[in-house]
Amino acid sequence: MVDWLRESAVRQGRAILAGVLDPIDQTEAYLEAAGKHPDSKRIYARLTAARARSEAVAAHDRAKSEQRHSVLDGVAISWKDNIDSGGTLTEAGSKLLEARIPRKDATVLSRATREGLVCLGKTHMTELAFSGLGLNPSTATPPNALDSDLAPGGSSSGAAVSVALGLAAAAIGSDTGGSVRVPAAWNGLVGFKPTHDAVPEKGVVPLCRKFDVVGPIARCVEDCAELFAVMAGDRGADLHGATSKGLRLMVLDGLPFEDAEESPVAAFQDALDRLGRAGAQITHVSSDWMDQAMALSPDLFAPEAYGIWRAQIEDAPELMWPPILERFRGGGKLGAADYVAAWEQLVRIRRKWIKEVASGYDAILVPTVPILPPETRRLMADSEYFTRANLLTLRNTRIANVLNLPAVTLPTGYPGCGLMLMGHAGRDRHLLRVAAGAEASLSVI
Repeated sequence: MVDWLRESAVRQGRAILAGVLDPIDQTEAYLEAAGKHPDSKRIYARLTAARARSEAVAAHDRAKSEQRHSVLDGVAISWKDNIDSGGTLTEAGSKLLEARIPRKDATVLSRATREGLVCLGKTHMTELAFSGLGLNPSTATPPNALDSDLAPGGSSSGAAVSVALGLAAAAIGSDTGGSVRVPAAWNGLVGFKPTHDAVPEKGVVPLCRKFDVVGPIARCVEDCAELFAVMAGDRGADLHGATSKGLRLMVLDGLPFEDAEESPVAAFQDALDRLGRAGAQITHVSSDWMDQAMALSPDLFAPEAYGIWRAQIEDAPELMWPPILERFRGGGKLGAADYVAAWEQLVRIRRKWIKEVASGYDAILVPTVPILPPETRRLMADSEYFTRANLLTLRNTRIANVLNLPAVTLPTGYPGCGLMLMGHAGRDRHLLRVAAGAEASLSVI
């Protein structure tokens, strides 16, 4: 018997089309599963049951009349709590935004609704999305789906866990430095960060507008491709016949492997071996341009984040968890001229990267996260350990944000270990096809 709660979003959509699955029954099943799960309140900030039921009924009627809007029409997904939903609390995991109710949906949610997707509810997240570990004592810390004692990854923590535990068909999160890909990797899922500005940001609570991007977390690349198409208002990627054979893949040596733990590196190497046996051409490259770009990170992320949130933070700093407060305030130490100079340098490096490093390759590969998910208890008890773990957790994923590359994390088959593929800015659909080919090779272990 098929466990439809744990099937891919696209397979559910096709089952609805075939009359095998009723969106009303499936939505009710998800709402019941979420309501009964012992950790439900740590995963969902709130369920939107009335909205979900209304949207499911409409999807049911469209299916009966053969007027479905998309392959995902009637499929129920979750939304990160920094994505506005009209008339529903959207607090971005922060007491600073407690009781905030936006008047209308974010553009991405509005587009998804028009295409027939069902909104199950809003998922917990790191405070204002400013941590990769997924801890939030101010609201709730979701359990890692693989081991509840471990950090779930963030900041789209509840988003990933809702999918991994069968409480949503897929999830929409946001990614500023790795916040879609880290929780996807640590919970055994696929996560896709589009090119910056490929998806509308209107109605999404910002962290760093120059890096923020909305992206999907799901069970397979095809799901991510279809969800990306819906949110971007564009055609879907052609994944038919995707294969690893002939792919030109670059392994980015150096920094991505520094201080890495043995398990993620071993899983990455095994994944490389499988891709090689499937016919991919793999080349190892080190890049000074990447090193220089990453060295600019402290001058780029925190200053913008603090500039956006300084007034609200300093009006009520006691409402914030100290490690996140400290990280925001660290952005206030840089002068305006230094911030502008850092951006000028990054723009030059991005041009050099395209011209001298990345051209000629279909994707650049690194371990998604160089460490396994740490124990939540230790992170909460040791602030120095929290800081070090957070920096390492986001280091590899941040490469794609700094260089403005679309990126996908794929499960390697080893718990908590992901393989990240980075593509070329603006060529999101090509990267998704490459990822689909790699996924086919990695699925056999």
